[in-house]
Amino acid sequence: MASWSEKMLQLLRRMNNFHLPGSSLESCLRFEVAGEQVGWIYPKVASILGRFPAVFRPYGSTITFSSGLDTFESRSVAVDEVLQELRREATFTCLIGWRDEQYAVMPRYCDPPLMYMERAATSLFGVKRYGVHVNGYTRDSSGNLNMWLARRSLTKQTYPGRLDNMAAGGLAAGCSVRHTMVKECEEEACIPQGLAEQARPVGTVSYTYEDDEGIFPECQFVFDLELPLNFQPHIGDGEVQAFYYYPIEKVKDLLVSEEFKPNCAMVVLDFLIRHAIIEPDSEHYYHEFVAGLHRSL
Repeated sequence: MASWSEKMLQLLRRMNNFHLPGSSLESCLRFEVAGEQVGWIYPKVASILGRFPAVFRPYGSTITFSSGLDTFESRSVAVDEVLQELRREATFTCLIGWRDEQYAVMPRYCDPPLMYMERAATSLFGVKRYGVHVNGYTRDSSGNLNMWLARRSLTKQTYPGRLDNMAAGGLAAGCSVRHTMVKECEEEACIPQGLAEQARPVGTVSYTYEDDEGIFPECQFVFDLELPLNFQPHIGDGEVQAFYYYPIEKVKDLLVSEEFKPNCAMVVLDFLIRHAIIEPDSEHYYHEFVAGLHRSL
């Protein structure tokens, strides 16, 4: 039977499988906007986009926009029209989960957006997605750590019923990281704004995986929020069905179970490393864990 460490290493490899030998990386086409690469596109997706020559133009191993679509607005509108048609045709299963939520498309987070794109379609183009995750925890008088976990609603489009971080959400176009963090805390866990604003940004977790619905280069902005011992989160907008309060060792055990949403397990692993629950002298795969949590997008 695989050990805890081996199971965690397998999870990290799965969440970075786009970088592994045998992935579709070598066969994918580059997706470029204004001369900058912003994503990767499967050949089978590229062939369908070829039906729209007024919008997409292939050249060599790259797909970009046809001439005339040279502004933020024109690109956003043209792509939305294509996606709406593909949605009506039920061409791609990922578009069944249409969210009416726009994500910004840019080469790097620090770059100005080159266009907006429906969240559900981003995996078709392999564009980078950003989110915010909050570790809610307490430390008792003896220094023992406990963590609040959420169980996702059974109506969630992805990973229904799985364990999650206390609060988390995608970074919608035009929203700041801190605003998103506070909003998700209030909406999902009924955490008052004044308390949520005490959360500390502690870094990022990044990875790229692929599956039948596309390519997912993702970066999560991570916050730690130390909560009062007498505080309890409550179900807010219905995206969570329950909250659990566990000792950190139980949380560690749960990370490698099928109960945890994989990227949320990565966020908690990062917490365990930063809080010295996992140390290099006792964890053989320490370096591999750290590297697996911070892969370049």
